[in-house]
Amino acid sequence: MIDAPDLSLAALAPLLFVFGAACVGVLVEAFAPREVRHPVQVAVALVGTGGGLAATLVYAATHEWGDGAGDVTAAGALAVDKAGLFLQATVAGLSVLAVLLFAERGLDPARSAFVASAAVPAGSPRDREQLTATRVQTEVYPLALFAVGGMMVFVTANDLLIMFVALEVLSLPLYLISGLARRRRLLSQEAAVKYFLLGAFASAFFLYGLALVYGATGSIRLGEIRQSVAEDGGDVLVVLGLALLIVGLLFKASVAPFHSWTPDVYQGAPTPVTAFMAACTKVAAFGAILRLLYVAFGTEEWTWRPLVYGVAIVSMVVGAVLGLTQTDLKRMLAYSSIAHAGFLLTGVLGLGADGEGSGLAATMFYLLTYGLTTLGAFAVLTLVRDGDGEAGHLAQWAGLASRSPLTAAVMALFLLALAGIPLTAGFTGKFAVFRAAVEQGAWPLVLVAVLASAVAAFFYLRVIVLMYFSPPAADGPTVGVPGVPTTVVLAVTASATLALGILPGAVLDLAEQAARFVG
Repeated sequence: MIDAPDLSLAALAPLLFVFGAACVGVLVEAFAPREVRHPVQVAVALVGTGGGLAATLVYAATHEWGDGAGDVTAAGALAVDKAGLFLQATVAGLSVLAVLLFAERGLDPARSAFVASAAVPAGSPRDREQLTATRVQTEVYPLALFAVGGMMVFVTANDLLIMFVALEVLSLPLYLISGLARRRRLLSQEAAVKYFLLGAFASAFFLYGLALVYGATGSIRLGEIRQSVAEDGGDVLVVLGLALLIVGLLFKASVAPFHSWTPDVYQGAPTPVTAFMAACTKVAAFGAILRLLYVAFGTEEWTWRPLVYGVAIVSMVVGAVLGLTQTDLKRMLAYSSIAHAGFLLTGVLGLGADGEGSGLAATMFYLLTYGLTTLGAFAVLTLVRDGDGEAGHLAQWAGLASRSPLTAAVMALFLLALAGIPLTAGFTGKFAVFRAAVEQGAWPLVLVAVLASAVAAFFYLRVIVLMYFSPPAADGPTVGVPGVPTTVVLAVTASATLALGILPGAVLDLAEQAARFVG
């Protein structure tokens, strides 16, 4: 007789919303007439992501927490604690904004970022005809929803096997939608192939690390691994297994030296997809890193702190220095992402071996602020266009303030936030993770982080100087009028960037409360 696993429908409600909407989206693709698919798919995607966000908030507010950490459900596979709910809500909220960017078509239906038919060979006459087609590849919406569902499982996984399955569920749709750009199709398809091949290697590293940890501890459950390591110590197999697991997760988080895919994929993918990856995938990857290190290996500080220490320094230096050499805005933001991954790892080092320290709360807050700021920056990027689509070269942004003062001001706000200038969310997030690292004695790393922040600030400020103090080119790009979806995204992200920089107390307190209920 097989016993049915314990299921908490309330704890699983966010996942049911997202995966249910994804399945409905697949049925819409199969049965709905082509002319109605786009508005229906947008509505389904918004209901799925918005419902997932609402379900996390309702569960967090109504669950009786007591002294426990939350529900361990689905036969122990998922640990729905406060930290997991905070990260799930962050992923779902950012996904709502990303879906709005996906839906942007403006006054011109052909302005969509997505190709009408992905099966047409790039560069063929039919492919050139698609540049003005009013249809779009609506499969991106269910694919994105499956990726969101995988991310939400990723941050609450309670064993390594479920974590691996979630990694694949979130990755495979991203490989596909990275190659669906309407313009520069070859570049987009090249980016998708690179992402797929390197992602396969990263998944293999994670799976091999899983096997080593299982061989050393006899379990794939995070809590049981922690207990085994505490009782028997960390032998060579455990250390090697942890290192391979971390490599797989650092790849998804675009942390140097596992970052080689990031600039090419950021540049080649459709800009809404780039925004989705930069914000949501970063949250999911770091959520999994935090859970793995905090829950499974938190008792043996020496097994992972030196590794994270070194990788954080490499990521900050690579991101800041190579970002200085970039002339394409999307590639510049890619190296910015790599540098910010290093800053986030300083927060990870704010976790003490005994579970004390504010690093968990600070890192979760930083993930929220970075996701909002990055989404906003990419939303502005979609508005500045030349004859070949988006104007990505830095020289094309010269004198933008004289063409569109509001667009330049909003972009300047996001760049200042990414640079960590006071009164923006970026400053609050950096200050929180740096303080957490100093409290745990990692002040040399914080010193490197401050110097890297100063270097990285140069390439953010360079764009602002170009927009405000350089004369506009005679054949400069045009600034499109944002449609309702992009206007909503810009309004929400800009307001949140200012609010979390001026009055961050409520959200910081929420993150600190969530950090007390983990495991």
